[in-house]
Amino acid sequence: MTILGIETSCDETGIAIVKRSSPDSYTILSNIVASSLAFHAKTGGIIPEVASREQLKCILPTLEKSLNEAFNISLSNRITPPIDAIAVTYGPGLIGPLLIGVETAKTLSLLWNVPIIPVNHMHGHLLVNIIGNNDITLPAIGLVVSGGHTDLTIIKNHNTINVLGGKRDDAAGEAFDKIGRILSLPYPAGPTISQLAEKGDKNAFKLPRPMINSGNLDFSFSGLKTAVLNLVKKNGWDFSHKKNDQTLFDLCASVQSAIVDVIVSKTIQACTSHSINTVVMGGGVTANKHLRNSLSDNIEKIGGKLFYPSPFLCTDNGTMIAAAGFFTKTTDWDKINANPQLYY
Repeated sequence: MTILGIETSCDETGIAIVKRSSPDSYTILSNIVASSLAFHAKTGGIIPEVASREQLKCILPTLEKSLNEAFNISLSNRITPPIDAIAVTYGPGLIGPLLIGVETAKTLSLLWNVPIIPVNHMHGHLLVNIIGNNDITLPAIGLVVSGGHTDLTIIKNHNTINVLGGKRDDAAGEAFDKIGRILSLPYPAGPTISQLAEKGDKNAFKLPRPMINSGNLDFSFSGLKTAVLNLVKKNGWDFSHKKNDQTLFDLCASVQSAIVDVIVSKTIQACTSHSINTVVMGGGVTANKHLRNSLSDNIEKIGGKLFYPSPFLCTDNGTMIAAAGFFTKTTDWDKINANPQLYY
């Protein structure tokens, strides 16, 4: 079975074509991503109107490139590609970008006479781990860490994922970005904070670990953001023209350590309370090396194993939607609607 995956939930336009030749064998024929991140970096955050316009601008060129790379065909050839279905993100996300992806999928479904598979974006972040990982056993604990989500789930099977806990305010990615703004770092700040943290002392500042001992699996990072803001104001630090500063390095290391400590603690709590020692992780913040290493070490201590995607599959992409599509039912094209409020 071969599926074309379309991901347009936010600021990335991702289109991929994935072939499954056996239950355990997947081949990525193409994985093309166009991003409007450079536009949002100017304003320090996602502007929905800009994201929508860039999705509209990029959707057909991205599709064209994906088809060309996978099958050496062009839209102008009017050749129906050898695909069995189209998987598309229908939520959660921004309504404008979601609509562009969904309507594109509907059009292609009619044009090529192939069914549509509506995919939950969150499921995609977790199920992309099946690409290249044949030894994942279910049930597993699922962890999504991204700009908009920090969630713990139980993956009972490939199409049943139940929520255990999630963010109450800022997600981990949001915390990185908002703290980055306080420290005069470019958007998105997560990768920069991680890079600067390598030169710093994570024990230099005693920052709070919000809700680490709350007894539940929810997350809150707004208190950490406020603590950093108060610390910077109290000491009168201004890093706008000081990027090679040990205090900045130490702050970044301390911030990263605080966020990672909470995520690791809650994940291990989920494992022990549900007697599950396999953890599957997804989302943009999954690319953070300190998070991966710390979580992996702690899971190994309880006899478990951590699975996470290759770096190019951590952020939004079409491959993760195609991957989830292999385990999701097709739907009539006229019954699929964008749902920005969708959860799990």
